Amino acid sequence: MVNTLSHLGVGILIATVAGLEGRQKKIVAFLAILPDLDFFTDALLVLIGGSFSHQTYVQLYYLMGHREFIHSPLFILLITFVIWIYGRDIKFAAAGFAALFSHFYLDYATTWKMRPLYPFSVESSIMGAFDSFDPVVMFVSLVPIYFLVAEILKRKGVIRKIPGGQLESTPDKTIRVDRILLIVLILWCVITPVSKGFLVNHVSDIEGYDISYQNSYPNFFGTFLSAYPYNQTHYKVLEMNYWTGIEKSMFVPFISGDDDSDSLEYVQLATELYNSAPFQEIDYIVYNVSSNEETVIVKLQDARNPFAIFWTYFRTEYIFEFNRDGEGYTAYVKRETIYLEEAPENWFWVPYYPMYINFFF
Repeated sequence: MVNTLSHLGVGILIATVAGLEGRQKKIVAFLAILPDLDFFTDALLVLIGGSFSHQTYVQLYYLMGHREFIHSPLFILLITFVIWIYGRDIKFAAAGFAALFSHFYLDYATTWKMRPLYPFSVESSIMGAFDSFDPVVMFVSLVPIYFLVAEILKRKGVIRKIPGGQLESTPDKTIRVDRILLIVLILWCVITPVSKGFLVNHVSDIEGYDISYQNSYPNFFGTFLSAYPYNQTHYKVLEMNYWTGIEKSMFVPFISGDDDSDSLEYVQLATELYNSAPFQEIDYIVYNVSSNEETVIVKLQDARNPFAIFWTYFRTEYIFEFNRDGEGYTAYVKRETIYLEEAPENWFWVPYYPMYINFFF
């Protein structure tokens, strides 16, 4: 699983291959998990974010949100520069850069959108080459953790000998286990994006539509969910994998629910509000509209959400409850299709439109 423990294992592996010991090895291992400290800045933003204007909140989110600035190449370069200034050691600085970059790459290659060009661009993107439970990444990252724990137990006298020898080599000193693991990881990180590209192109040829590489997300090992506008009323959602091509497909309407004369106006307003937020989890928006004499409720989610299995980020609904009397709206966010909470007012903002004047004045 690509999580903080996985990143730590890769950091230890990089430090071991670089031949670092003692303090330098610990620092490189720490650098591999450093970007995940934005969990704390993200939590802080949750606590204080409601007191800022919408524009200020958006900029703070780009800086403090999870997998935002602290997961960017610019941050990697800044920290690498600090390491170089601190130690004036090329090998140490290179290992630190590799540890930080491995964290960025592994997150970018799984199922979480990031802003790799921030602050020069706030466009979010994702590679999505393998899922968060990728067996190769999991194995490679956990082996160094195993040797670390075994070494600690040996020093404490719990065990007399480390089963499997040493991470650096086998007992006969002929094979460097650490180098083999790192080579396997690098090859896997190169092969998987390329193989995904071949699969997406193959499915595009079958469908007669240019399927988006970026918007084809790994659902589980070797399987991806994608979608595209099939006609003026429906998306076609595809589940595809390396073994069978298109495994299954289904059609999802753009809009469902009530179909009164006001629906499209509220759908447009809900879209403008959603687009003003910095999160942008949804690629293929579908709307569900319900109404009564007093309110109109518009729900936004991704067309693929009902078919996602292990997504931790993209299974999200935004719910806007509009008052027909023009006295405003209430917004809610539903994470993992389970946890419903009211969204802070400064998450959303929409520019002036004459048809929406009663919502804001």
